[in-house]
Amino acid sequence: MAIAFGPLTPAEFVRRDNRFRAAVRVDGVPCAVHVPNSGRLGELLIPGAPAYIRLHPDPRRKTIGDLILMEHAGRLVCVDARLPPRLLVDAWQAGRLPVFQAYERVRTEAVHGASRLDLCFEAGDGSACWVEVKSVTLVEKGVARFPDAPTERGRRHMMELMRLAQEGVCSAVVFVVQREDAESFAPHDAADPAFGRALREARDAGVQVLAVRCRVTLEEIRVVGPVPLAF
Repeated sequence: MAIAFGPLTPAEFVRRDNRFRAAVRVDGVPCAVHVPNSGRLGELLIPGAPAYIRLHPDPRRKTIGDLILMEHAGRLVCVDARLPPRLLVDAWQAGRLPVFQAYERVRTEAVHGASRLDLCFEAGDGSACWVEVKSVTLVEKGVARFPDAPTERGRRHMMELMRLAQEGVCSAVVFVVQREDAESFAPHDAADPAFGRALREARDAGVQVLAVRCRVTLEEIRVVGPVPLAF
């Protein structure tokens, strides 16, 4: 199983106008597209780089579509940060996520007390595992890294997971690397040392930390397997 992108239109990246909007050229014509990712993506969003967009011909939109893929060093990288929870559910349903295979069902956007987390895997005996999922696009010398910019929200999620673990509740964070060249994963301490500390504290408190990489083509994206932690 995989998540299909649907028809994608090739484009040339021009510039990022703001957090969620960029300029591209399609057949030489300047166009505005939505960037579904709040990260900096500095190594990917380079003027002149090949891009692939999914068109949305809705006249009410201010952009012609969404930026889905960037080509970097001959590889395709998915920049759609909305996909990782779906990718994990897809991998779980296909039996490619052994750590969660004992669970029988999954809920998305699950609420536990004051916390809202991406996924909650549930078993028939009432046990559950609460999971936060992070999108990773940065790989440096084979090491996938998150985040690529300071993330207060990410640190808050680590604190929520750690609180659950301290209460005896199964909790996990999964880093989904949306490219295929990752050989390991580590927090990007140079970009956000506070997140790195929070992740290590969460791990030491019993939060499961996992990372997986994806195969990306022009047609689809799928989780292909885990990558080891390097921290």
